[in-house]
Amino acid sequence: MAAGLPDPKEIEELLLGGELRYNRVEAVRLSGVSRDFAGRIWRAFGYPSMPDETIAYTEGDVEALDRLRGLVDDGILDEDGVIRLVRAFGQTMTRLAEWQVNLLRSMLTQDLTETPSAQAVDTVVDIAEKHIGDFEPLVLHAWRRQLAAAGTRALAAAASRENGDSAGRPMTTVGFADMVSFTQVSRELEEIELARVVEWFEETAADIIASCGGRLVKTLGDEVLFSAETPEIGAEIALTVAAAIQDETEVPDVRVGVAHGPVLPLMGDVFGTTVNLAARLTSLARPGAVVIDAELAACLEKAPGYEVTRIVKRPVRGLGIIQPYVLRRSGGRAT
Repeated sequence: MAAGLPDPKEIEELLLGGELRYNRVEAVRLSGVSRDFAGRIWRAFGYPSMPDETIAYTEGDVEALDRLRGLVDDGILDEDGVIRLVRAFGQTMTRLAEWQVNLLRSMLTQDLTETPSAQAVDTVVDIAEKHIGDFEPLVLHAWRRQLAAAGTRALAAAASRENGDSAGRPMTTVGFADMVSFTQVSRELEEIELARVVEWFEETAADIIASCGGRLVKTLGDEVLFSAETPEIGAEIALTVAAAIQDETEVPDVRVGVAHGPVLPLMGDVFGTTVNLAARLTSLARPGAVVIDAELAACLEKAPGYEVTRIVKRPVRGLGIIQPYVLRRSGGRAT
């Protein structure tokens, strides 16, 4: 351990909220689950494998195993269902934790590529010790808000099935916003500058998607995938994102492709031909422009505030010949 740095074990116990007191064998025995099931759970959470004799588990780890065993015993989920649930938590929280630590580091040092000083680490630990109790309820609050939104979408999908729509595939507007010439930009900028550009792009897109009433499905560095329950919301997101990025001179323009049709929601993502079509439409758009499919164009044809213009039919990989349209606000100049 470097001189002047806090004891890693003390930091770990502080953040875990309890003492490291059990080895693998003891944690499994106390929780009442099988060794195999515990191993699957810990791998799904993203925990590294530990030798049997290593003291690496807290009372909280034992309680988590016990709660998950209860879900299986009560018939709420089977073992595979529990593993899928835990993997979703693990992957989400991994990114959240890295994001939070990097945020704290950025408050203490201008260059995130540098190793933090002992004083900076002490400051981060002090913040964690004093305020981790404030952060934890925020995570639960955000989860409940998003769970409520996801539950509402699930009810809407169930209603669409009752109305005769494709089972499990609600009609949805989905779109991709893709930064133009990102590969070239990544060669021209320093790593930290490139990271800031990507962060600004993701934050801007996420804020617009949320404020318009859509959902940010995922980010892919230079690209974001969003969904919306109505064509109008999807159109508003697409046009607002394109305009906001275009107004920022230090960030490359984006091109946006949007399609409307049945999608398969699965594990927080969306799949299907409609999603593939939106991705293909993105490649047809010019910088700063929004290109949509014929289905969305028909939905927006009489919607106030929008203008759709038919362009030349194009062949696209895997989907044959398609009829794209350019979407603009009414009275907007041609792109």
